[in-house]
Amino acid sequence: MSLTHFDAAGQAHMVDVSAKQPTAREAVAAAAVVMSPETLALAQGGAAKGDVLGVARLAGIMAAKRTADLIPLCHPLPLDRVAVELSADPALPGLRITATARTTGRTGVEMEALTAATVAALTVYDMLKAAQKDMRIEGIRLLRKTGGKSGDFEAAP
Repeated sequence: MSLTHFDAAGQAHMVDVSAKQPTAREAVAAAAVVMSPETLALAQGGAAKGDVLGVARLAGIMAAKRTADLIPLCHPLPLDRVAVELSADPALPGLRITATARTTGRTGVEMEALTAATVAALTVYDMLKAAQKDMRIEGIRLLRKTGGKSGDFEAAP
């Protein structure tokens, strides 16, 4: 298998997608922030910095829109939809984050979904670090993607 971001000489390059036909594409990514039950309670409404979940949601959406500025070889994409969901999981304990990105384009939106989930998790950490510095960000991964030449993908549970 060859890696698409390297040419025949092994030099990094931006993949040429100009010959591809635009298709509907969607990607869903996940992350989790593990914290104490007390910190989770703060995240759900008692944090001094305000609405942790709302701010993290907006940060994830904004990050998806800036992915090409952050990841050197990503194509800038016109995003049709970005959604970031944060939900409390007392069994973790912590927050589970799911980010969905959608476009009609010549290349996929996996990096946008992954960036949204990651930045939302980092924002949660930033807003709650005064209460708990040893929180962990875990499980950042692509859950599924649809569209494009390589077809659909769904991660194992």
